[in-house]
Amino acid sequence: MASIDGAIGVALVDYTSGMALGTLGGSAELDLNVAAAGNTDVVRAKVRAIELLGLKEAIEDILITLSTQYHLIRPLTNRSGKGLFLYLAIDKNRANLAMARHQLKRVEAELEV
Repeated sequence: MASIDGAIGVALVDYTSGMALGTLGGSAELDLNVAAAGNTDVVRAKVRAIELLGLKEAIEDILITLSTQYHLIRPLTNRSGKGLFLYLAIDKNRANLAMARHQLKRVEAELEV
């Protein structure tokens, strides 16, 4: 996470339970455990919408844009990561969104679950 400019916090989340399996960073304003549980609902809703639409697509990432932050949700695609997602919050004024997405993809590739 230290390599992602503007990173506020990151979590590895089980979207079956909504539990954060691990967190790094965060702040008084950003409780990563609460964010993990809330974003689990976002992932479930998007997965359900894709199923209802009959799309043969996979979620690469989900972007939530706030006034001062970007929140990225990236479901893990490898077999051992099924049911897990990475959640990253970054400061809009200090971060480059394209680079953050690229680095999060790299983190996913290097992650051993």
